[in-house]
Amino acid sequence: MTIDPNNQVLRLRKKHAPGGHSQPDAADGARLIHAQSIRHAVVAALIVIILFASIWAMLSVALGRVYPWLALLLGFLVGYAVQRGGQGVDWRFPVLAASFAFIGAIFGNIVVAAAYTAGEFETGTFTILRNVTTYTWPVFFDEVMTAADFVFALFSAGIAAYFANRRLTRREFQAVRIWQERRKDS
Repeated sequence: MTIDPNNQVLRLRKKHAPGGHSQPDAADGARLIHAQSIRHAVVAALIVIILFASIWAMLSVALGRVYPWLALLLGFLVGYAVQRGGQGVDWRFPVLAASFAFIGAIFGNIVVAAAYTAGEFETGTFTILRNVTTYTWPVFFDEVMTAADFVFALFSAGIAAYFANRRLTRREFQAVRIWQERRKDS
């Protein structure tokens, strides 16, 4: 048993004390940078958008009300999916998540409107979506989409952008910085 001269029963853990941790190197940063994947982020965002739009439409039809604030939940889910799927640490992933969240919120409203229209015409939602023409879009954006829907879509994009980047530990952040500095020097 070692004797610690500073043995205190109620002391806090020393997470940032010098000397106890190994220093990160450029190879650790390179591994983090090479683990990023735009393709995986796009696939994850598309899956979330399609699933969420269908659940949003089913919920709205089942309860008989449209809940436009669900677009905010879509923003969180898209941001989290981009974070987990893309493992990104640079600016591309928040931009990608914000774009997909905005488009996904508009797409969700389109699917909800198609589900309501399908109920009125006693047909399927996919039938309504397949029979959309260029004359349908101006009517949809004039009568169905409101300014509030666009505001919810913009806030959804902001939420998605906030949650899109990978959360790095202090050691991982230092490793990325060291890798960037070494790359800049060479």
